Amino acid sequence: MNTLLGFPEGGVPAFGRMLRQWRDARHMSQLALATEAGISTRHLSFLETGRAQPSREMVQLLTGMLDVPLGERNALLVAAGYAPAYGDRPLGAPDLEPVRRALEYILRQQEPFPALVLDGEWNVVMSNDGACRVFELFKSTAPTTNVMRKVFDPNGIRPFIVNWLPIAECMMQALHREVAATGSHALMRLRDELLAYPGVPRRWATPDALASFPPFVSMELRKGDVSMAFFSTITTFATARDVMLQHLKIECFFPADPLTEQAARRLAAPASIAV
Repeated sequence: MNTLLGFPEGGVPAFGRMLRQWRDARHMSQLALATEAGISTRHLSFLETGRAQPSREMVQLLTGMLDVPLGERNALLVAAGYAPAYGDRPLGAPDLEPVRRALEYILRQQEPFPALVLDGEWNVVMSNDGACRVFELFKSTAPTTNVMRKVFDPNGIRPFIVNWLPIAECMMQALHREVAATGSHALMRLRDELLAYPGVPRRWATPDALASFPPFVSMELRKGDVSMAFFSTITTFATARDVMLQHLKIECFFPADPLTEQAARRLAAPASIAV
């Protein structure tokens, strides 16, 4: 599990350092957090400096107020001397069978258009037949199931994305937001890797809170005489109490024009049988 690091040691116990790091990441003063949690600023200060030991309930309260991701809540609980509260099951775990059935249903319902299930690091863990049919047309040589890498790598689908710059910029800004929200070192490494690809503007290394984008940006794909355009939506689990499920994303692609819709339906139609 990832933890936010880098706050000076200064003899402060790990829990206090991590709590303050998350409070700083959320741009909350001690007064604001203490007020939200219904405790005194003095007590919160003692928790951050190690002069007071938090109860398990206090750890849960403060991490809830700070909207700390479940994996990081586990890390804070362990740092305070308690057992983790949240599981981190693989998608294939037996007790997640209802989740898998729900995901399979969503993927089927999206036919004949593409749909992907992505983990917290943007790796494809499930996909529908529509995704295979459509993206097979724009096959790349990059051996990866990570959608971010496929878009940024010149050996991925990048050469086939007509409007690569606006698409990639939107994705990079989304990645910056996820890094800020989760403190994930894996996402930080992915972000830095993407920024190192050739042709990626250096200014993208800095989050742009004032960036102006149209209501949505369609991804325009072209290879030879094949052209398709899709926009997508991202869906997440609303009440996840598992580390893996909290970060799971379902990306559904929709045709941006009638020609793309017709092409996708033709691809899905069974081949005519010669008599």
